[in-house]
Amino acid sequence: VFFGPLIVAAWMYYGGYFAQESASNHGALLEPITNLADEAPGIEVLERGRGSWLLVYPDNALCAESCEQALYTMRQARLMLGKEQGRLVRVFLHGDSPPDTVFIANEHQGLITTQEAGLSSLLTTRRPAELPDGGYYLVDPLGNLVMYFRPDMDPSEMVDDIKRLLKLSRIG
Repeated sequence: VFFGPLIVAAWMYYGGYFAQESASNHGALLEPITNLADEAPGIEVLERGRGSWLLVYPDNALCAESCEQALYTMRQARLMLGKEQGRLVRVFLHGDSPPDTVFIANEHQGLITTQEAGLSSLLTTRRPAELPDGGYYLVDPLGNLVMYFRPDMDPSEMVDDIKRLLKLSRIG
């Protein structure tokens, strides 16, 4: 009677019945750490968002339906942060054709829009090759590229990762 529960518990433990996921993040951590200010000096976005976390969406094409949906996702993710939303700044890196300013002013107040081809190409090279293009990048207040979120990711999963980082962060 005494050894029965111990044997069953050991069998379940070593048999993998309690195996946990090794990572709890939904986005991809970008390694090695890349400091954007060191890689591409003079980036305007880092100066405008100084002291804040940046959620960056690069899209060099004309801002069509998929682009508008991505901007909406960024806005909703920031709103889902609640009282921590002031620590996150949204950035849209557009291509040669600027987005509709009326649309941005009406629907996405506080969104930083800029054209920085050097930053856009740097972000693209830092994205893991196995992940699809067109996602979101998270940059910490020191200018380090931290995470990449797939374009089809559920915003609540993105917010879980961002909240965890904001909770653990002593900066920004």
